[in-house]
Amino acid sequence: MKKVMVALLAGISMVALLASGCANKETVKKEEPVVPVAPITETVKPVDTTDQDRLAEQARLAEQARLAEQARLAEQARLAEQARLAEQARLAALKPAAAELKFQAVYFDYDKSDLRQDARDVLSKNADVIMKSAAGTRVQIEGHCDERGSAEYNLALGESRAKSVLKYLTTLGVKADMLSIISYGKEKPAVQGGDEAAWAKNRRAEFVIVK
Repeated sequence: MKKVMVALLAGISMVALLASGCANKETVKKEEPVVPVAPITETVKPVDTTDQDRLAEQARLAEQARLAEQARLAEQARLAEQARLAEQARLAALKPAAAELKFQAVYFDYDKSDLRQDARDVLSKNADVIMKSAAGTRVQIEGHCDERGSAEYNLALGESRAKSVLKYLTTLGVKADMLSIISYGKEKPAVQGGDEAAWAKNRRAEFVIVK
């Protein structure tokens, strides 16, 4: 009987041991291999500053060229103005201003347009004044008469006197394009009066700067 009990216990122990081994096999799982994952990194494209630098340099050079051209034109204008003023001063020193030119009137005999000797002497002096005047000066010769005779006749006589003066001045070297004539007849007497003294002063040719 005792042997039977021992054998039974041994059988139960064997069964329990086998059951325990199977359970352990089921609970232990084979470890799965771990696949390494590469770290995710963001690829940032570097900024290419070459074009930006090139454009900035081009802009700088263009601005530099513009300023240099501006300075050149300003200097050119300054030198031109300086030269103009210098030439103006030179001419002013050589020739009197038109407002400073002084002329003498010339006088005629009654009903005549011929130049007397005293008139020729005066015209020689006037010619020197005209030829020494500034470039572009123009002188107008005015022919005048006394009050005797008709207005139409005196206008024609005054014109004849002015033409005689102009012709003589050109023989003295005055350029014709510096001279012009006009007749006032008896419209502008120099002296009021009805005697020979007044009439002698009114039979004349005078000189006026027109430019």
